[in-house]
Amino acid sequence: MLAVQHTTDLTAPILLFDGVCNLCNRTVDFIVRHDTDGIVKFASLQSETGRALLDRAGLPGDYDASLVLVEDGRYTTESTAALRVARYLEAPWSWAHVLRIVPTFARDAVYRWISRNRYAWFGKRDTCRIPTAEERSRFLDDGAAVSQRDDIPQSVTPSTDPA
Repeated sequence: MLAVQHTTDLTAPILLFDGVCNLCNRTVDFIVRHDTDGIVKFASLQSETGRALLDRAGLPGDYDASLVLVEDGRYTTESTAALRVARYLEAPWSWAHVLRIVPTFARDAVYRWISRNRYAWFGKRDTCRIPTAEERSRFLDDGAAVSQRDDIPQSVTPSTDPA
């Protein structure tokens, strides 16, 4: 039987995603494949870790409207979070980061439209994603680890960086 290692590396960028959303899970699959250095870590918004990080970011515990990227003591959401994640992907996918030149209001309008329709278009799971043995080191799932860490700010500052 394989030993499963749980990571509590909270200094890496952490992408919070809707664990029951098929589109969101496919996005995580894509990032896992194309973040070949394994930099980005993941937690579902519904997990203890996800809820603890949402709380630190000042977002409601039932927030599921967008991806949330926790990075360097700041959080970003919606299109800005997606574009910041693109920086960690191998080329040509990392080039998507240049879309930050599109005004945030326009990017986020498209993001919100897709977000509102994601369950209808792509479906929804009955339960949250369970990482494979190979993915396990990329997923944070120990909520206690977040609440007991001193290196995560008690209040995460919203990013003003456009991407």
